[in-house]
Amino acid sequence: MKNVLLVSCLLLLFSCKEKKADVVRPEPQQFVGNAIGTTYSIKLFADDQINVEKDVDSIITMFNNSMSTWVKGSLINRINAGEDSVLVGKPFKEVFEQAQEVYRKTDGYFDPTVGNLVNAYGFGANGEQEVIPSQKKIDSLKQYVGFYKMSIVPTTVKDSFYIKSDQKGMYLEFNAIAKGTLVDYMARLLDEKGVNDYLVEVGGEVVTKGMNLQRDGKWSIGIDDPKQKHDERVYVTVVELSNKAMAGSGNYRKFKKDPKSGQEFVHTVNPITGKAQPSEVLGVNVIANNCTLADGYATAFMAMPLEKSRELLKNLKDLEVVIMYTDGYGLLRFEVTPGFQSYVKQAGK
Repeated sequence: MKNVLLVSCLLLLFSCKEKKADVVRPEPQQFVGNAIGTTYSIKLFADDQINVEKDVDSIITMFNNSMSTWVKGSLINRINAGEDSVLVGKPFKEVFEQAQEVYRKTDGYFDPTVGNLVNAYGFGANGEQEVIPSQKKIDSLKQYVGFYKMSIVPTTVKDSFYIKSDQKGMYLEFNAIAKGTLVDYMARLLDEKGVNDYLVEVGGEVVTKGMNLQRDGKWSIGIDDPKQKHDERVYVTVVELSNKAMAGSGNYRKFKKDPKSGQEFVHTVNPITGKAQPSEVLGVNVIANNCTLADGYATAFMAMPLEKSRELLKNLKDLEVVIMYTDGYGLLRFEVTPGFQSYVKQAGK
């Protein structure tokens, strides 16, 4: 993998194709709403009106009641509370198994059992911490980290499973892949309705299918500049996707400052060290075949050292990745996989 410096704010340099006056392009059907503490947006093209609001609401409710640590009484919260024989369904099993895949392939840098540490830093559903946890506190919580200690076991009830844990006190959370998972569920809904051209987005994570018929091209998605100010929205580049998902992770918007020491700590907790602290990596975007995996890998690459990412990406051929980091002079640099550049939108298109 080699360093490629992408042109900053490339989006501003693009010129749109001139549309011929006699070409009538279809208008998309659009749906927006709130979901898991953020917003969702669906843009689709279909010959007939497609009603998705009720089905989308049902998906969000299912997700919240099953896998959200932010919803009181959810299945995952009951599991974390130590309840015995909590039955979970096929969606929970699917996410659990995809999380296991990312956990294995990233050598544990993506770990859904990091929840106790996330809460200790104040970024989780149960976290109210305002200062950086002591090293003693971190060490005491690290004993509860390790996804290998958990497994999902079938029951005698059809399509029902329970979570087996080798250690009491562990805190399971899927928040690091939650948005990606929800995007995949919504995309699957559109597939079932026979929609062939759509873009689904939840909090910046996307799944695309087919084409954007309004512009007769692929779907264009901007990648945020990790050095933008809090009130800005600046892109470093734009990618064009079709039949692919993309998720991003970054610490440039979500961090806290210790009022005593003034030290900043970020929302990405390293499962290996147990620490949440700034690193050279500022942001990651991952293109994959589904958004759950893209989201999980983006989280992992944020947590691990850049050299470790370079090593692992040699064997992760199904991913295209851009890692944004600062060099020794504080300049923004870009590390990309060989195939990522093929997705970058070219000026004038």
